[in-house]
Amino acid sequence: MSSRAPQQPVRDLRFFLTVPHACSYLAGQEATTLFLDPQEAPGQGIYDTLALLGFRRSGRHLYRPHCEGCRACVSVRIPVEDFAPGRSQRRLMHRNADLTLTERDARYDPEHYALYARYVRERHADGDMFPPSHEQYRTFLTLDHAYARLLEFRLGGRLVAVTAIDRLGHGLSAIYTFFDPSPALARRSLGTFAILSLIERAATEDLPHVYLGYWIRECRKMDYKRHFQPLEYLDGRVWRRTIPTP
Repeated sequence: MSSRAPQQPVRDLRFFLTVPHACSYLAGQEATTLFLDPQEAPGQGIYDTLALLGFRRSGRHLYRPHCEGCRACVSVRIPVEDFAPGRSQRRLMHRNADLTLTERDARYDPEHYALYARYVRERHADGDMFPPSHEQYRTFLTLDHAYARLLEFRLGGRLVAVTAIDRLGHGLSAIYTFFDPSPALARRSLGTFAILSLIERAATEDLPHVYLGYWIRECRKMDYKRHFQPLEYLDGRVWRRTIPTP
């Protein structure tokens, strides 16, 4: 499988630090975020390089945690060539074989927003994204750039899930997934299936990695990421298959 090494940036970039704010994942902790100057318009090569250094995208912003005295947030990715689905994951893939996937531009769609709003209200009413709004959705998940894409999952003609992804030169980056929270669809585990679909797509396209964002040992909501093995963890500037010591 091709390594698809990105081109290095050829000019200096400016970065900014946010003021300390309440951590979204660890109670009682403060967080600081390093982000690329919003006035920058990073090309694919710059984005590819920053992704290898643990940067993520939210809307127009490329960022990564930069908290003094805390290394709890660890970037993780799946090495596609070495991934082998477990028994339950294989059953899940078979269970969802009747879904159709369509890739689209990351543009606003009222049908997408309706599903997103329902998902946030029913699954994340205690989170930072509640209450949902059109402006919040547009700022977070829409972007007029070639690397930003949306994957639709449909059961017949019914939209049941959407995954926002970025196409990198060395992999696919999973930005966010939202899905139909109906109890009747619970057995489909659509969030997990979305990741399995990205792994399959990356393998088909000869892309070596699927990036899952940040993993925090103490955060129960992030534990699902460890179910995709092997998993690589960013330790400084080196990706390893052992969890870095906090």
